[in-house]
Amino acid sequence: MDPHLLRTFVSVARCGSFSDAAHELGFTPAAVSEHIASLEADLRTSLLTRRPIMLTSAGARLLEHAGPLLLRLDAARADVERLSASGAARLVVGASPLAMTPRIAAALDRVRQAHPAIRASLRILGRREIPAAVASGALDLGLVDGPATPADALPLPEVGPLTSVTVAEAPLVVALPTGHPLARRLGLRLADLADAQWLDAPDAAMPLAQLRAMSRSGGFRASLTYEGTDVRGLVTLTAAGHGLALLPHPATKGAPGIVTAPLIAPRLVHRTELLHGPAVDGPARTLAAVVTGDRHRYG
Repeated sequence: MDPHLLRTFVSVARCGSFSDAAHELGFTPAAVSEHIASLEADLRTSLLTRRPIMLTSAGARLLEHAGPLLLRLDAARADVERLSASGAARLVVGASPLAMTPRIAAALDRVRQAHPAIRASLRILGRREIPAAVASGALDLGLVDGPATPADALPLPEVGPLTSVTVAEAPLVVALPTGHPLARRLGLRLADLADAQWLDAPDAAMPLAQLRAMSRSGGFRASLTYEGTDVRGLVTLTAAGHGLALLPHPATKGAPGIVTAPLIAPRLVHRTELLHGPAVDGPARTLAAVVTGDRHRYG
């Protein structure tokens, strides 16, 4: 299958419109229609109904394969270009907001000392963006975080072969404004907080959807949606009484206007994991060795 046709198909399936896909891809609607027709002719089956645009059963099955296939093609291109590039070595790291800690900053400094000519960049991204960016080669390494039981790894989307290594764990606490009725509690159960007002901050705190799943209950109403990655801004909103937030304990230290109570049930920790693809070398390998402490694997 021609990957250019496959990308057009994925865009049409996502947009639900030939014209919207054409705008996204920089094509004309006629060119998009021609791409889909060529792909259907190659596969000898209909992939989309036209009015309205809907996937056929064959189209739905192809879409399951298309994402990983295109990611692997992007990863192959990025890997080859990285090996053939002249000049300074490159290091591009993506981190979710709560994964970016002083320890990671110190590790990056050690890598820069070991590779003085390195061209390094750090991108603070949403948790959902990082695995695909690592799989495609847009990031050399990713750092993601989230709640997990002590024995389980973080759930990751199916985006291709990724290696995940735990680099840090911390207790989870409920952040409350000073003077909140629960502020003097020595510990809190998640199920008992379902009726409280929460801040919905999917990238800067523990997502409310995960809280519902972990507590196996409804509730956890969002009093305010926070679409940002600045954890300090989130804590400021909590201090002002806009809603509770579940955060790793280190992220709340020294924050004015809030108190914290440990989460005692369910038994969860805040985990940070390092992600990389099948090949990790150069400065990325050095950083992986520093943040994981695994010199045997990355030495």
